[in-house]
Amino acid sequence: MKNTRTLGALGAVLSLSLALAACSGGDGGSGSDETGGGGGAEDNTLTVWAWDPAFNIYALEEAEKVFQADNPDFKLEIVETPWEDVQTKLTTLAQSGETDQLPDIFLMQNNAFQKNVINYPDIFADFTDSDVDFSEFPESVVAYSTYDDVNYGVPFDNGTAIGAYRTDILEQAGYTVDDFTDITWDQFLTIGKDVLAKTGKPMLTGQAGSADMIMMMLQSAGASLFDDEGNPTITDNEALLAAIDMYGQMVEAGVFVEVNSWDEYINTIVNSNTAGVVNGVWISGSIQSAADQSGKWAVTNVPKLDGVDGATNYTANGGSSWAITPNGNEALAADFLDATFAGSTDFYDTILPASGALANWLPAGESDVYSEPQAFFGGQPIYADVLKFAAEVPSNNTGAYYYEGRDAVSVAITNIFNGTDPKVALEEAQSTVEFAMG
Repeated sequence: MKNTRTLGALGAVLSLSLALAACSGGDGGSGSDETGGGGGAEDNTLTVWAWDPAFNIYALEEAEKVFQADNPDFKLEIVETPWEDVQTKLTTLAQSGETDQLPDIFLMQNNAFQKNVINYPDIFADFTDSDVDFSEFPESVVAYSTYDDVNYGVPFDNGTAIGAYRTDILEQAGYTVDDFTDITWDQFLTIGKDVLAKTGKPMLTGQAGSADMIMMMLQSAGASLFDDEGNPTITDNEALLAAIDMYGQMVEAGVFVEVNSWDEYINTIVNSNTAGVVNGVWISGSIQSAADQSGKWAVTNVPKLDGVDGATNYTANGGSSWAITPNGNEALAADFLDATFAGSTDFYDTILPASGALANWLPAGESDVYSEPQAFFGGQPIYADVLKFAAEVPSNNTGAYYYEGRDAVSVAITNIFNGTDPKVALEEAQSTVEFAMG
C-alpha cells in the first residue's frame, strides 16, 4: 500500500472518521476500547493493534498472562485490526496530527517498517532506553525495523525460509532430502528435471505474477532492489538478473509450475501435486493441514544462486515486528515486550505447539520444546533447525519503497515471459519506482 503526504484536508478527515469507526467496531479482539487510543483507562493497561486471532492475537493473550505473573494489575486491550487497516489508520492519524488516537503498541509488517518510520517518525518511539537485547535476534531481522542505527521494533514472527520436500516422492526418483541440502539453484534445476521425468511431479509451485521467489533469491545473497541510500538498483543488478533467469529456466522446464491464485498454490501442496515448497517457515502450517501426508515431509535450507557474490543457502519471506508509540505508556510497553517477546522461553514454549508461532528470539531455540521431534516431518526437530537457519540469513536493504519495487519487478517478470527483453523490462521497472519515489 502506498503512503502519500498529499491527502487533502477533507480526505484526511473522512479517512480519520472511518478509521476511528472501524477501531470501535464490535468485531475487535479481546477487550477493544471505543477509540483504540493508547494508554487505556488505567496506568497498567496497554492498547494494542494486531491482526490474526489464531496467531498474533493469541500470542498477545499468552504474553499478557506471562507479564501478569509479576504484574497482576496489568491488562492488554487488544483491538483486532487487519494489516491493511493498521497501515491506513497510521497514515491517517499521522497526517491529521491526531496521534493521541494511536495505541501503545502496534504490529507492523517488516517490509513496511522503514518506510513508515521515515514518513511518519512522530508515531514511533525507539527502544534506546529499554532493556531489549537486540543481539538476541537475527541481525537480518533486526535490520527491518532499524533506521539510522536506531531500533524501532521488536521482531516477532519468523519469516525464515525453508526448503520442505515430500520424502516419498523424492524416494520414487532415487533422492533424499540430503540431496537438496546446501545446493545451488543450478543443481536444484538438474535434480528437479529428473524428479519430474520419473514422478510427473514438479519440484515447486507458485503464484503467477508474484515476485516472492525472486525476492527470496535476492536476500539469500544479501542483495536488494535498493542501494544503501535507498536508491533503486533494478537495472544492472547481477543478483536480480541471475534470479530472474533461474526462475525462468525452472518455469520453462516445468520444474516450477505457476498457478493463478493463493488458494490454488495451497491446493498444489495439500493435494500432493508438488514435490516441494520453498517459502517462509509459516508455510508449515498449511503443509500440516494435509493430515494424510504426516511423516512424508522433511525440511532443509534453500538453494543458493550460482556465481553471485555473497550467495548463501539462507533467506526469508515475511515476518513482522512490534512498535511502540511515544504518546502512550512508552515505558510500560517497552517493559512488556522485553519481558515476553524478547525475554521469555516459557512464553515461546506455550505458543509454538498451539499456533506454530516460531520465535525470532534466538534463546527460545535452546528450549526442549523447540528440540522436540515433529512426527509430521518424519521426527525431525524442524523448529530448532529453522532457528539455526535464521541466524544465517543475510541482511539486505529493503528500502522505504520495497513494495513499489517488488510490484514493479513482478510486472517486469511477466513482461519478460511474454517476450520483452529483460534489460528493457527492468529499465521500465526502475523508471516506475523512481516515479513513485517522486
